[in-house]
Amino acid sequence: MSVKVSGLTKIYGSQRAVDALSFEAKKGEVLGFLGPNGAGKTTTMKMISCFIPQTSGKASVCGFETDIEPMEVRKKIGYLPEHNPLYKEMYIKEYLHFIAGVHGISNKKQRVDEMIEMTGLEREQNKQIGQISKGYKQRVGLAQAMIHNPEVLILDEPTSGLDPNQLAEIRSLIKQLGKEKTVIFSTHIMQEVQAVCDRVVIINRGQLVANDNISTLQIKSRGESIVAVQFLEKADKAKLAKIKDVISVNALEHNQWQLSAKLNADIRPDLFRFAVDQKLTIIELRQELSSVEDVFQQLTAK
Repeated sequence: MSVKVSGLTKIYGSQRAVDALSFEAKKGEVLGFLGPNGAGKTTTMKMISCFIPQTSGKASVCGFETDIEPMEVRKKIGYLPEHNPLYKEMYIKEYLHFIAGVHGISNKKQRVDEMIEMTGLEREQNKQIGQISKGYKQRVGLAQAMIHNPEVLILDEPTSGLDPNQLAEIRSLIKQLGKEKTVIFSTHIMQEVQAVCDRVVIINRGQLVANDNISTLQIKSRGESIVAVQFLEKADKAKLAKIKDVISVNALEHNQWQLSAKLNADIRPDLFRFAVDQKLTIIELRQELSSVEDVFQQLTAK
């Protein structure tokens, strides 16, 4: 595993900001790291990236433990914090050359040019950081996080302040990076979770409340599997109810039906075979899922 967290805990006085948190992030995936404000997301990311020490528990990055080999961990991580710290008096290219030097990159000019192109900073590259918009500042932050080609990227609210066009570009970039790196991606925008993340970890009050792929969580939140189907012809409700694992059948208008089944059952193949046997034409067949917003609220409301 690229990132492994086991029993990770951070205590400030009498407050447990992070409480015995355990999860793993694999190479080749974008892990959504979600939770309400104050849940402990930023604290967790700071511990993984060695910005602050843990009170107890373990965190390792590419086999190096944060409390034993922090310098090796830092070499493996690219980190964009929520409040992007930049030297506003420096020019963009000057700043990226400086960061490349900090990382000991030999071909600095080539790498800086690559990052400017990758993050879409070509038009702004000769400006002072203090003169550019918040969206472009985020791009500079992404460029500095990736400049040393780290194996792990930790991105805390990376799309904050971006306009819709910039959002699409950065989401696409993060998705592409996730194919070859480990990306831990924190956001409050649920559409981004669906667009970018392969799997999600949700925490609430410092504790883990979910760790699964998004579609599974959307099904589980309903407590049962719901399938909607529309036929061209009329169907027999009693016969639909006899399909394996079906719990209930509700007739809707225009030959539409909603079938409830056991939670882990996928009745769509059996429903398709039913249509063939009954000489019915399927116009639409889909599994109905809770929205990511509903899942999030259900898991973090308490």
